[in-house]
Amino acid sequence: MIDEQELEPRRKAVGPKDLEPMGIAELEAYIGELEAEIDRVRAEIATKMGQRRGAEALFKR
Repeated sequence: MIDEQELEPRRKAVGPKDLEPMGIAELEAYIGELEAEIDRVRAEIATKMGQRRGAEALFKR
């Protein structure tokens, strides 16, 4: 029997942040946070691509 919770997505999508009440300094800080998160995601992608290349090289032998 399948548990209904297994059918639900693991993560809920986060909607866009309301920027209207934020001041200029807050918006600039928010941009910095987003850029840091983008860098973190790109680093994770690079790590996973390296792992994939390693696995592909191993199995092509």
